[in-house]
Amino acid sequence: MRAQGVLLALALPLWLAAVPFSAPAASAASDWAGVDEKVVEKFAHEAGRPPREPLIDTDRGDLLLFVFLVAGALGGFIAGYCYRALFPPRGGKKG
Repeated sequence: MRAQGVLLALALPLWLAAVPFSAPAASAASDWAGVDEKVVEKFAHEAGRPPREPLIDTDRGDLLLFVFLVAGALGGFIAGYCYRALFPPRGGKKG
């Protein structure tokens, strides 16, 4: 219990110090172009391949969240099913 209090006492000031810096970074992100916009699109235009719409548009709605939810549930099921193989019981200790 004491370790949790120490961890909270260390983590809380760090979190409070980081919060004011996170909002300006998020708003300034739209001012900076990414590698895909500056480099990849340039080479694609030079090769005669202009950008096109993606086959599956994950920017619209919560489709990307749903995909991560399904992948996490599937991975959790597989890890749970194979728990004994992933984490074998230690020898010599019973019950």
